[in-house]
Amino acid sequence: MLTKPINRLNSIYREYPSKFWMVVGVSFVDGIGGRMLFPFFSLYITQRFGVGMTQAGIILGIFSFFGIIGGIIGGVLTDRFGRRKPIIFGLVASAGSMLTLGFVDEFWMLFPLAVIIGLLSDVAGPAHQAMIADILPEKQRAEGFGVMRVVGNLTWIIGPTIGGFVATRSYLALFIADAVISCIVAVLFYFLISETKPESTAEEASESFLSTFRGYGQVLRDYAFVAFIAATMLMGVVYLQMYNSLSVFLRDNHGVNEQGYGFLMTTSAITVILLQFWVTRRIKHSPPFLMMAFGTVFYMVGFSMFGFVDAYWLFVSAIVVITFGEMIVVPVSQALAANFAPQALRGRYMAMFSLTWMIPATIGPGAAGVILDNYNPNLLWFLGGILCAISVLAYLALNQRLGSKQRFAPAPVEEPV
Repeated sequence: MLTKPINRLNSIYREYPSKFWMVVGVSFVDGIGGRMLFPFFSLYITQRFGVGMTQAGIILGIFSFFGIIGGIIGGVLTDRFGRRKPIIFGLVASAGSMLTLGFVDEFWMLFPLAVIIGLLSDVAGPAHQAMIADILPEKQRAEGFGVMRVVGNLTWIIGPTIGGFVATRSYLALFIADAVISCIVAVLFYFLISETKPESTAEEASESFLSTFRGYGQVLRDYAFVAFIAATMLMGVVYLQMYNSLSVFLRDNHGVNEQGYGFLMTTSAITVILLQFWVTRRIKHSPPFLMMAFGTVFYMVGFSMFGFVDAYWLFVSAIVVITFGEMIVVPVSQALAANFAPQALRGRYMAMFSLTWMIPATIGPGAAGVILDNYNPNLLWFLGGILCAISVLAYLALNQRLGSKQRFAPAPVEEPV
C-alpha cells in the first residue's frame, strides 16, 4: 500500500541534483528555529512592553526598511563574492541579533537594534534565491521552489506548534533556541554546501565594486520586471498581515490565544505539504502572469473573510483559501524573478525581487497598527481585499502586454560602465 507513495517520492528525489537536496535539508533545520519565533513576534512586543500594534508595527517597519538596504548590499555581495559567504554571515548575524533581542528590557532599545539587525540579517536573502537558481535549470525552477515551499511548510508544522507552547511560558527561550539553531545551520552550511556561483568572466572580475552597484540601473530599466515587482508588492502588503497583524487581531477581537494562532499556521503548512506538488505540476505549463492573478484572487477572498466571520472554524477556512493562493503565487513568482535575471546580475535581480516582501513589511505593520488601534479592525481586511483586486488587474495587464508566455530568456547584460 505504501509502495506507490514511496516510489513517487523516490522519483521526485532523483529529478533534482544532490546539492539541491543538501540546501533543502539545511534550510529545513534553519526554518524550524525561525518558525518557532517569527509568528509570535508581534505578540511578544505588545505583551512584553505593553504597547499597541501601532508601536509594534513601527518597530517591524524599521526592521524591514533597513532590511531593504541590507538586501541591496547583499545582492551586490552575492554577484561579487558568491553565495556561501553572505549566507553564513547572515546566519551568524541572525544568531547574535536574536540573543540580543531576547534580553532587551526597555522598549526604546528596540529602535537602534532594529536598525542594526535589519541591515545585517537580510544580507543573505539574495544569495539564498540565487543559489537555488544556480543549481536548477530554468525548466525545474518553479517546481524546485515548490519543493522548497513544501519543506519550508514542514517547519510550520513543527515551529509554531513548539513556539506556541513555549511562548506561553517563556519568550526568552524562543530567542535562545533560534540563536542556537542558526549557529548549527551556519556550521552545516560551511561543511556541506560548496559555492554555486558560476565563474566570472574576465570583464566581470575586473569590474569595480561601484560598477557592480551600477548594475541596479539595468535592473530598473527592465520595465517589465519593475512592473511585476510593483504588482507583487501590492499583494505582499496584504499577504504579510498573516504573519504579524493577524495574531494581534484574533487575540484582541476574537479571544484567540497563541496556541490557537499557531494551529492556524500549522493548518496552512499541512495544506502545502499535502497539495503543493500537485498544484505546481498542474500549473507549470500555464501562463505565469495568469497564474499570479489566479492565486491573488484566493488572497482577495481569504483575507476579506477575516472582516466578515467570527467563528474559529471559519478562520481556519480563510487560512486554507489563502494557502491555495500561496501555493500558486510563491513558487511562480520566485521562478519568474529568477528567469528574468541574466546570470551575471542574478544576485541583484533577486535583491530587487526581495523588495516584494521587504517594502510591504516596512509599511504594512505600521499601517495595520493604525487601523487596528484607531478604527474598526475589520477595515484592515476590507482594504486588503481591495489591494488584492488591484494586484489581480495588474497581473492581467502584464499578461496582456507580454503575451501568454512570459519572457523567460534573460535580458542581455550591458557592458559595465
